[in-house]
Amino acid sequence: MTTQQWFNEQHDYSGSSIGFRVTQRLHTEQTPFQSIEIWDSTDWGKLMVIDGCMMVTTRDNFFYHEMMAHPALFTHPRARRVVVIGGGDCGTLREVLKHDEVESAVQVEIDERVTRLAEQYFPELCESNNDPRAQLLFIDGIKWMAECEPETLDIVIVDSTDPIGPAQGLFNEAFYHSCLKALRHGGILVQQSESPLAHLPLLKDIRKAMKGAGFQALRTLTFPQPCYPTGWWSATLARKGVDLSDFRERGAEMKQFATQYYNAEIHKAALASPEFLRDALGD
Repeated sequence: MTTQQWFNEQHDYSGSSIGFRVTQRLHTEQTPFQSIEIWDSTDWGKLMVIDGCMMVTTRDNFFYHEMMAHPALFTHPRARRVVVIGGGDCGTLREVLKHDEVESAVQVEIDERVTRLAEQYFPELCESNNDPRAQLLFIDGIKWMAECEPETLDIVIVDSTDPIGPAQGLFNEAFYHSCLKALRHGGILVQQSESPLAHLPLLKDIRKAMKGAGFQALRTLTFPQPCYPTGWWSATLARKGVDLSDFRERGAEMKQFATQYYNAEIHKAALASPEFLRDALGD
């Protein structure tokens, strides 16, 4: 293709699009589950696209990965066993393993090719893959959660694509019930919950399904994400038996690892909701 053309993702649902200036397509393939493309861009590093939707760029992925991991880990008093469902680019796994209290982190990704391509084109996201506490499984996360031993997990992070294709079954009451059963008392479920502007009905459905599964304490945290529709994204936390309003603020302030976005002040700010979202979600 001609140098400095654009890759655009058209988002019909919200009547909007987002694009990045690219120089070349580095890789394309059709796996048994989805299509995957890797592009090189002029300003945003590498770009991973799954089924036509932008998943991650080198430059901006830290917003998402840090907010999917650290709010939950600093809310839980001591998360020893963490599971990431999906998360094939391994960025969330990397952030989880920055916490010394984590003894085991299992990533359950159905499509191994996502991880292998991340290792090739986004090696910085995969630098914790060989951590002795990490285990990478390339199997069905829905089945794995359904068969998980009760009350053996502290945090479940659902780092999925949109609720279509292989990720569709990760957004319903039955799956959330499996998560509830697997979590210990005080355990936390984290679900990437799309854009509050573009996907508010879906966000409401997610929370309804979580409540239907038995979770009572819910909080939706928002954060910027330039490569996703509207540039604004969210993660919804649901907790088993304990409130979500407090976190280990001192621990977040004194964290012994580097982040690019997350800190204690960002955590506090993310717990606040704009009026339209508070009204829509009943918070």
